[in-house]
Amino acid sequence: MAAQVYNVLSEECRVAINRIASHELHVSDAYLSMACYYSGETREPPFATFFEDQAEVKREHAKQFLKYLRKRESKICLPVIKRPDIDNWGTGVQALESALELENTLNKLLQDLKTLASEKHDSDLLHFLGRFLDKQKRNIRYLENQVGYQKELETLAQEESLSEKPAETSGKEA
Repeated sequence: MAAQVYNVLSEECRVAINRIASHELHVSDAYLSMACYYSGETREPPFATFFEDQAEVKREHAKQFLKYLRKRESKICLPVIKRPDIDNWGTGVQALESALELENTLNKLLQDLKTLASEKHDSDLLHFLGRFLDKQKRNIRYLENQVGYQKELETLAQEESLSEKPAETSGKEA
């Protein structure tokens, strides 16, 4: 069985792939932090499991990008991305919005690499990217739905708490 020969990866694509791998690790760390923040709560939100799963998935994606660089005999040089400063993820909506922002940034990086790979006529890279772009779209849709759902729940809870308060009297005696 002959080894498959790949054309040399362009420098721009190599840099972009390193950036994506680094961002995948960054997102993985953020998801792990979110999952740990919500674990142990008596009523753990349903999206906490998503955060925990995505921490592993994103780390695996980073490995796949690094393996791809090795396969294409390209240098691995991950840029440093500062870890999230957030220790308190706040309400579920805040955590979901943070996750959505991270996923949208990652999606933009992937889309930019896809455009670059098209310009460089790198069909192998385009094929490789296909599986990640589909997963990104699904994650973004899931998070958008969860943000909407959680906001709706918060609104209903606020309305319910307002309706349970006794009516205030005007101070006049009847």
